[in-house]
Amino acid sequence: MSGMSAMPPAAVAADPVESVATTRAPRERRRSERSVLASVGLHGTLIFATFCALFPIAWVMLSSIKPASEIRRSEIQLFASPTLENYRTLLTSTDFPYWFLNSVIVAAFTMVFGIAMSATAGYALSRFNFPGKRGLMWTFLLTQMFPVAILIVPIYTIMANLGLIDTKASLIIAYLTVAVPFCAWMLRGYFDTIPRELDEAAALDGLGPFGTFWRIVLPLARPGIAVTAFYTFLTAWAEVAYAIAFMQSSRNYTLGAGLQQFVPQFSPRWELLTAGAVLVTLPAALVFFFAQRHLVAGLTAGGTKG
Repeated sequence: MSGMSAMPPAAVAADPVESVATTRAPRERRRSERSVLASVGLHGTLIFATFCALFPIAWVMLSSIKPASEIRRSEIQLFASPTLENYRTLLTSTDFPYWFLNSVIVAAFTMVFGIAMSATAGYALSRFNFPGKRGLMWTFLLTQMFPVAILIVPIYTIMANLGLIDTKASLIIAYLTVAVPFCAWMLRGYFDTIPRELDEAAALDGLGPFGTFWRIVLPLARPGIAVTAFYTFLTAWAEVAYAIAFMQSSRNYTLGAGLQQFVPQFSPRWELLTAGAVLVTLPAALVFFFAQRHLVAGLTAGGTKG
């Protein structure tokens, strides 16, 4: 028709199949440029790294089902007279059940209090301006610079003055001093990614700051909360330095301090230590199983803001 002008070439939509093929072509070309020797080297390195990571775990698990005489033999055998006697002795003839229960209580309370304190502190740092805010943020960072060994003596002195030595409360407080500053800083970065317009809309609906935090922001921060829960749990679970310094009676030991009783200077009980090491990993693996789907999102959310 004469009334219609020809469509310019730039206005013609590109074929989707061609566009997909165009985007895939450089990627496939880069893969094809890798030589066979490079591919073998890459996969060989990955297999070797995987073996190095899994071998100690497999060795401990296999040793936990060996008799003590087989563990001490100079000749290495993967399977030698497998038995569950080590686990039976550990659970019935030692204080391991008390150590396990103590660790669960300390780790659970550290996780609950750590999440509550870190979430509220991180939300306050993200949303409010108040005197001393910048100094508080620097304090959170500076606390991460001090190693645990330096902090044991002053914290022990404080706990002794409060009469908390050889109690679970002393460990919970000590672990919170380590976990809360880092988790508060991390959650502050996560809360920054949640739009402030949600807070303003909640305020228009009549919610106060705490109501907004509890009903609006906190449900959206589940990935960050999951990372906080996992980190605070691992901070307290099977920790050694504080547990040895603060706990004095055997039945008040946690797992970190209790398992050391199996490796004295003379005649170590490797069969009990390996069995205990396997049981120690179970609660941590359980917590990771429930939190793992949120871990990647929670760890990377504070890295970008947009």
